[in-house]
Amino acid sequence: MVLSTAQPTDRTTGGFTPSPMEPLKHQLLATLAQHRMASTHQLHILLRPDRSRQAVSEQLNDLFGERLVDSVVLPQSHRTRVWYLTPNGARLTRDWPALRGRPPYPITSATAASLKTPHTLTVLRTHLVFVADARRRGDEHGHLDWTPEVFHSIGDGERVVADAVMHYTLIEGEQRRKLRAFVEVDRATMSSGRLAAKLIGYARLWAYEPQPLGRRAKSPGLGWLGWYPVFPRVLVVLTGASRRTMDNRIHDLKAMTAHHPLVADLACEVPLGAVTLDDLEEHGPSSDVWVPLAGGACRPWTGL
Repeated sequence: MVLSTAQPTDRTTGGFTPSPMEPLKHQLLATLAQHRMASTHQLHILLRPDRSRQAVSEQLNDLFGERLVDSVVLPQSHRTRVWYLTPNGARLTRDWPALRGRPPYPITSATAASLKTPHTLTVLRTHLVFVADARRRGDEHGHLDWTPEVFHSIGDGERVVADAVMHYTLIEGEQRRKLRAFVEVDRATMSSGRLAAKLIGYARLWAYEPQPLGRRAKSPGLGWLGWYPVFPRVLVVLTGASRRTMDNRIHDLKAMTAHHPLVADLACEVPLGAVTLDDLEEHGPSSDVWVPLAGGACRPWTGL
């Protein structure tokens, strides 16, 4: 795999960062409502990369004193602290405009937080890579442009659940290009076959047309058009295993794309790509690290 590490040098000043005019406490609560939980380090990088980590910690401690957030310390992590909203915090943020329509998922105990932590933090770790790259490039992608656990019905009580939906605005001169992606983060906790089968779920969502309610009613058309103007690209990020294992899992994703008729049809219309999280963090998502599942050379995620 050939990796491109060249970095543009003329677009490093316009990156999107959260407005300092909005109180940091408000942004911390909104971020925890959106992402479920986050470490102090992740919140620092996401919200105030230009300020000290202590400034973020002080605000979190104030929110803890107000019983709006709580935390757990991760085992064997040099006392890494992970924060989440209390039920009071979830109720407070439920009707905020930026979070409207986002169902609250308050965590009611340290045990519940510990069970959710590994996957949730890995998904957020993936988000941070795109945030850093957007800042470097001068694109727009902020702390609320990544929505975890997004559910989509495909009929008969079945649904497709994306680990995250990403909104990203690519800025090229005077042109603004809005991109969306379904992001699947695979930590090698399921079989390779089950991971590859997730592509079938996205293909079914792409093809799904809800049934009209009455015999004379017109078909509402493709279901996903109720959420997106264009079907989002599908990005699979792999971690938690050896390089050989992750390469084998990418091979299985490519085989599913080639041999399943509906997934093959999806791949003709929708960009599908896979990458390891290590490559993302080392080289950035705008480098030639993404494997197109429909075949071809590695490329940036925007070029899939």
